[in-house]
Amino acid sequence: MKRIALLLLAIASATLAQEQSVKPGINDKFLDPKLNVVEWTKKFETESREIFHQREKIVAAAGLKPGMAMADIGAGTGLFTLHFAQAVGANGKVYAVEIAKNFLQHIKARASKASASNVQTILCTEKSVELPTASIDLAFICDVYHHFEFPQATLATLHKALKPGGEIVLIDFKRIPGESSDFVMGHVRAGQDVFESEVIAAGFEKVGEAKDVLKENYFVRFRKK
Repeated sequence: MKRIALLLLAIASATLAQEQSVKPGINDKFLDPKLNVVEWTKKFETESREIFHQREKIVAAAGLKPGMAMADIGAGTGLFTLHFAQAVGANGKVYAVEIAKNFLQHIKARASKASASNVQTILCTEKSVELPTASIDLAFICDVYHHFEFPQATLATLHKALKPGGEIVLIDFKRIPGESSDFVMGHVRAGQDVFESEVIAAGFEKVGEAKDVLKENYFVRFRKK
């Protein structure tokens, strides 16, 4: 309990003075107007990537229902977007939220080709998801949270965008010294306990964790207080 209290205190202190990025430059490549979507599609949508290989299990575990409104935060090339569009149905809504304009253009084209009229692209910023107030039932953040340069600012806008009782599904890399790859240790700034504590400090409560879906990543669910 003492460790958790100290961790929350550190997070609260950081929140008050969070004017600086917690991971400077991590999104520079996505802000490049020359970003090559084809190359990133090959990187993101490959069977060797766990979340792509297990995409059907992930979508099922997200628990979407027809008519729901949800946000695919950091949608990338749209790996999950069309799956979500099918899950929420014609009366539902999927906001594909991205910081990279090229990815959004790609998603818009994919949605048009698939006649997924319930998909809307949203250009976000480094500090805001840019979603309307109380517009979504669920926010899906998969291998993206560690790209939040200003996590508390971004989470505050996400809290505002969620309806009362709305939920977050957070999937990210397990970062365990001595077990995780050099890439994860260098690329991901913190482990699960820190990320969970940041989300909790932003006004959410942890309500569940699916431990049988992924091995390299964790799958946690939070609810807006």
